[in-house]
Amino acid sequence: MPETPGGSYPVQIDVDPQRAGRNRLTVGFRVILAFPHLILVGAPGFGLGLYNETRSPDGSAGHSGSLGSNGVLGIVAVVAAIISWFAIVFTGRQPRGLWDLTRFYMRWRANAVAYTALLRDEYPPFGVGPYPVTYDVQYPERRDRLTVGLRLILAIPHVVVLVFLDIAWFVTAVVAWLAILFTGEYPDGLYRFGIGVMRWTLRVETYVLLMRDEYPPFSLQR
Repeated sequence: MPETPGGSYPVQIDVDPQRAGRNRLTVGFRVILAFPHLILVGAPGFGLGLYNETRSPDGSAGHSGSLGSNGVLGIVAVVAAIISWFAIVFTGRQPRGLWDLTRFYMRWRANAVAYTALLRDEYPPFGVGPYPVTYDVQYPERRDRLTVGLRLILAIPHVVVLVFLDIAWFVTAVVAWLAILFTGEYPDGLYRFGIGVMRWTLRVETYVLLMRDEYPPFSLQR
């Protein structure tokens, strides 16, 4: 598998901290407010048809169709990845337009996930716009055909771990939801854990969608 130079992974994901001074009203109705984004780019948790149980911070749970678990645009991103898979395996290059489309989806998804998971209170833009969430990835000029060809198999260890991490994230998000409603603050340890799981999840989704070939780290850290 390709290794990351210098030990830093080339997909940077972060959230500007907002633990105190929270908007209790929008937190209380967060899932309702986030619903348009959930339809378009999906809910927190790993999806892409491999693990598609979705849960929300207020305790509701649901089960969506396999490709629909990451929203309508998630279906488009999966189709783009399938086309890209053939292009990379046979030509060694990914069409830049398909890569840009996936980056657009992932940036939007990162913002929406942070909002839905109570990590920020500002309402996210529809599409790409200013928001206190970082999702940074660069287009890879050279591709590894072997790891692209085996991408879903290589991602299985991460998917297994993320099943359990997503369950833990759901539990901590419910605790945080109650804490914010009663105290106006998101507990620091739970907040850092939520950002870490979000970072891990989106990096693996980026990898599965063929945006990078470097194997994601098994880590909640930057």
